[in-house]
Amino acid sequence: MTSYFDALETREPAQREAALLAALPRQVAHAQQACLAFAEILAGIDVAGITTRQALAALPVTRKHELFARQKAQRATDWFGGFSALRRGPGMPRLFSSPGPVYEPEGARRDYWRAGRAMYAAGFRSGELVHNAFSYHMTPGAFIMESGAHAVGCTVFPAGVGQTEQQLQAIAELRPDAYMGTPSFLRILIEKALETGDDISSMHKGLTGGEALPPTLRDWFAQRGLAVYQSYATADLGLIAYETEAREGLVLDEGVIVEIVRPGTGDPVPEGEVGEVVVTTLNPDYPLIRFGTGDLSALLPGTCPTGRTNNRIKGWMGRADQTTKIRGMFVHPGQVADIARRFPEVLKARLVVSGEMANDVMTLKVEAASAPHGLDARIGQAIRDVTKLRGDVQLLEPGTLPNDGKVIEDARSYK
Repeated sequence: MTSYFDALETREPAQREAALLAALPRQVAHAQQACLAFAEILAGIDVAGITTRQALAALPVTRKHELFARQKAQRATDWFGGFSALRRGPGMPRLFSSPGPVYEPEGARRDYWRAGRAMYAAGFRSGELVHNAFSYHMTPGAFIMESGAHAVGCTVFPAGVGQTEQQLQAIAELRPDAYMGTPSFLRILIEKALETGDDISSMHKGLTGGEALPPTLRDWFAQRGLAVYQSYATADLGLIAYETEAREGLVLDEGVIVEIVRPGTGDPVPEGEVGEVVVTTLNPDYPLIRFGTGDLSALLPGTCPTGRTNNRIKGWMGRADQTTKIRGMFVHPGQVADIARRFPEVLKARLVVSGEMANDVMTLKVEAASAPHGLDARIGQAIRDVTKLRGDVQLLEPGTLPNDGKVIEDARSYK
């Protein structure tokens, strides 16, 4: 099946990196000039120097809660809180609402969300009919996928969610080639069809999103004649990464710069280490710079066996926001990072909360390159200074802590 949506997918990695880094200072300057929020967030930044990954990593990360706070404060004057370069009119055919509510603009460009690459990698081709079971209500998910299907040349049936019996009737009568939607709803459709006898055998492939697609469920679909792939997109950023027939992680999209950072910080982690996905989009209409998705993943070594040369991530591996209430006080990953930064011996830290509710035991497990006398006591004092709570310190050998992206582990008993 291997072929490509466009020539960008198979560029030499050095050529891609040079193109992304050449576009980066222009995009940062554009965000400063066109978006009031970034004029403030990036105030004083000399964009001429933002030409390397290291320079990008020095810029602040903007997270969803900060975007929401700005939107909420400016509801009466600016739906988007100063983050959008678009204004109402023909250049912005739609705006959407995600839980919060957080509002997102849609620009007028073809394949605005860049989902076409994910469709093509999943085997969608021009002239096919696609059954789109993403929600068309307020959120952009259905439109993200529909625009990608149109970019490939498909016709789309806008099924939305729910009304299972009517959807099965439409599938049996229209005979679509492919499915788009959540994996859980596809399973519901298949199980209901097996019960009712509706013929849905025309659908032999699918592209899912919005939920994880575990290998067991992917295999379940395959046993029933559907080759199902997963995509990773958000309402703010559009497509971030997509699965290919190699089934070895998700290939990054060509229109984004992706970093994996230690949760609670903006510091990139080494390849293979789990951290938060932070994205800079090259979209001029909604130019988010170092936007923290709150999702965990890790960069994979090498490139995709299909010939696509961009970096790959493992896929969705959980949420990075691990803020936890301990003895009536909120403790967040940024505080753990602050404690660790104070000690050059500390390589990695993980706060484990154990015991029972109302009787919390807080232990900071620390990987240390060396353990000079009194290090644990000094770290204990830093815990009190930063969190206003007392905690134990456990010094560990490098490489001891799990590589799962957790900075705060809630191991309490809730019985």
